Amino acid sequence: MNPKALLSLGLLLSLFASFSQAQEATVSDFAWMDRNHMAQQVESIEKLARTKLGTPIRENKSDLNTLQRIIDRELIDREETLKLQALGAVLGNVMASEVDELEWKVYEDALGRSRALCIEDTRQCLFPITMLSRRMEAGIKPDVERVYNEAMELVEPYLPKAPYGGP
Repeated sequence: MNPKALLSLGLLLSLFASFSQAQEATVSDFAWMDRNHMAQQVESIEKLARTKLGTPIRENKSDLNTLQRIIDRELIDREETLKLQALGAVLGNVMASEVDELEWKVYEDALGRSRALCIEDTRQCLFPITMLSRRMEAGIKPDVERVYNEAMELVEPYLPKAPYGGP
């Protein structure tokens, strides 16, 4: 077999392997450790918001403004990955409070283990933990409301529809 054909075959096999691994993603309930970690992350942002901004984390859409103020005032350094990811935990809690079908789960695939917001009984998930942190680590100040709205648009097609056009 010539080298080009062998390379093509190798690439094709790696694509199939990647697709197969993507299909092998599992979604499972949070363990105590996951719940505890998330609570600690949210608590760290709660303390920051109360001391620096004079406002609590409420786990509703008002937190989007609080997160934006934290970002705009650069209250967290871009090298503080865990703190930046804690902003994502707060963002995810807002999403979960607004959409009943979203729940925190553990998403595991070939790339590793992540905390994700998933639609009940599916593998359709959002990853809010890194939605803000990855942008901020790259030196970008994200528009929190825009990130939130784009995430909600992504998940909307997978949500159950009310019969007869009702709410």
